[in-house]
Amino acid sequence: MKSGRYTLLIIITTFIMGTSFPVGKIGMHYAPPFLLMGLRYILASIIMAYIVRKRPLPVGWRQWLQVALIGLFQSAGVMGCAYYSMNWITSGESAILTFTNPLLVILFSAVLYGVRYRLSQWAGVLLGFIGVVLTFGLQLSVSPGTWIGLAGAFCFAVSTLLIKRWGAAQDTFVLTAYQMLAGGIVLLILSAWTEEPHFVLNATSIFVLLWLALICSIIQFSLWFYLLQHSDPAKTSSFLFLAPFFGVLSSWILLSERMEWMMGVGGAFICIGIYLVNRRQRIMEMNTTNP
Repeated sequence: MKSGRYTLLIIITTFIMGTSFPVGKIGMHYAPPFLLMGLRYILASIIMAYIVRKRPLPVGWRQWLQVALIGLFQSAGVMGCAYYSMNWITSGESAILTFTNPLLVILFSAVLYGVRYRLSQWAGVLLGFIGVVLTFGLQLSVSPGTWIGLAGAFCFAVSTLLIKRWGAAQDTFVLTAYQMLAGGIVLLILSAWTEEPHFVLNATSIFVLLWLALICSIIQFSLWFYLLQHSDPAKTSSFLFLAPFFGVLSSWILLSERMEWMMGVGGAFICIGIYLVNRRQRIMEMNTTNP
């Protein structure tokens, strides 16, 4: 994939990811978190399944199981934990914890697959994480929501590696549709078990649900899975540090949340961290083109 196209797609994807936090926070005024996320993914999967109805479906029970597992970790695990954690912590803290995923991806890649990363790349990931924390003003507390948020980051890392391992054998858009269906079913079951399901129907709640389903689910997941399948998952995951940065900007616009000067410092750390993580890849590409 050409670098310009890759950069454009990753910025669009992380921007959409960032908007899901303030939009979801608005939505939680009208429905509990598991129900809201479950409806989001069920609606998105129905629309997506219709769009891709003529594309090849997964073959055999093994591929369907792979789709279900990806949905369990990606749709149900990540966003279920992120939104449920907001019962104890702020949306900013939830975003910080969710997007520690790049640290875990590099760690799992190194331990499970023997992938070697330079010290500068590890430093880049740490700088990116520091940038995220600075962006939210160091307001991170320890509570049950903290551990739930970390569980979401773990699910994000696992799903990233599963998509890289299994995704190439399946149609990207079909995988997107049916993993959302699997995750949505799990979330609705959790809602029936742990919540008092209700959905206040009005123009705002309908807009929120459609935004989450169409933009933050169908478009976001399609782009994300495509990027993971056509790049190094650790490299791509390093850009996830941009998502909470965009979350602050969209929260400022949508919720009138205060922006601090520390956000600029955090943004600089994020950019430096992404540069360090991706520096090795660029050097390797230069070496292969200049014998």
